[in-house]
Amino acid sequence: MTGYGKRVLSLSDKKISLEIKSLNSKGLDLNIRIPSSYREHELSFRKRVSATLERGKIDFGLFIEQTGGAAAAVINQEVVQAYMAQLAIAAATPDQLLALSLKLPDTLSVQKEEIDPAELDAINTLLEETLAAMDQSRIDEGALLSEEFSLRINNIHQLLQQVIDMDAARMGGIKPRLEKALSDITAPIDQNRLEQELIYYIEKYDITEEKVRLAGHLDYFSETQSSSESQGKKLGFIAQEIGREINTLGSKANFAPMQQLVVQMKDELEKIKEQLLNAL
Repeated sequence: MTGYGKRVLSLSDKKISLEIKSLNSKGLDLNIRIPSSYREHELSFRKRVSATLERGKIDFGLFIEQTGGAAAAVINQEVVQAYMAQLAIAAATPDQLLALSLKLPDTLSVQKEEIDPAELDAINTLLEETLAAMDQSRIDEGALLSEEFSLRINNIHQLLQQVIDMDAARMGGIKPRLEKALSDITAPIDQNRLEQELIYYIEKYDITEEKVRLAGHLDYFSETQSSSESQGKKLGFIAQEIGREINTLGSKANFAPMQQLVVQMKDELEKIKEQLLNAL
């Protein structure tokens, strides 16, 4: 969602600057700053920006600099004279009183100027150019994010493969512990109850489903990431599912080397989640 675009247009009597920048946001938060004489066109500007930039905290600024022609503001003489009369109690020259009065409210009356249709067309064209620059900025940022996501997902894939490779050794270590525990029992044993407890114990430490689901979520993340449409929120949901499977692996592992791999997976996933905040 992070991006920036700026374009400048020079007319015969003014310079028009249009600036758009965007930061991370859960939704669309659009703040528009334009001169009062352009307020009637704010809704049109807002619709056009919203249609292109779907999410983000967006600041839109239209700035007009007069480079020629008559001034658009006139001095309100009655207000200025009233201020000078009230300030006359101070020890100041008339020039100083005038300068001070002109800084007070309502001393200038701004004459509303009609927007030339040709100028409005030029501004709309400028807006399209600025949005294009802004969009390209976000595309460039997105390409870097995509590389980061691919790297982290691949790292988790490799860690998962290490988990799969060591799972046989982990399960092999469970059998001797069970045999020793059974050999230490001297009291009569209910065989049916023993079988039930053994099945429960083995299921408790079996991570077959977690390995399969985690691999599926990782592949789904990569598939969704390659989509041409905006998928930031969807990627966030998939990352949550990846996190659940990693957490379950950690709780069921009961094997220090495997739990160390799980910690590394969590670290990689956390880096993904941090960057997902900026994914459209």
